[in-house]
Amino acid sequence: MSEDRKTTVGRRDFLRKVGVGTVGAGATLATPLVGSAQADSETTDDKRKARYKETDHVKAFYRVNRYPAKGG
Repeated sequence: MSEDRKTTVGRRDFLRKVGVGTVGAGATLATPLVGSAQADSETTDDKRKARYKETDHVKAFYRVNRYPAKGG
């Protein structure tokens, strides 16, 4: 019975060490990928303008999929 317990503890220690090693390697690899922050290039007017445009292909999609028409 003591042999079974030693084996179980050995597996647990192994998994702990593998987990810690994975976290450390992930942090090391992720560090160079972080870039510097860039300022927002949009003006206030650009931020407030309407971005969604109901073009012909969007209207066709709504019509084919039977979405209700705007305003009725």
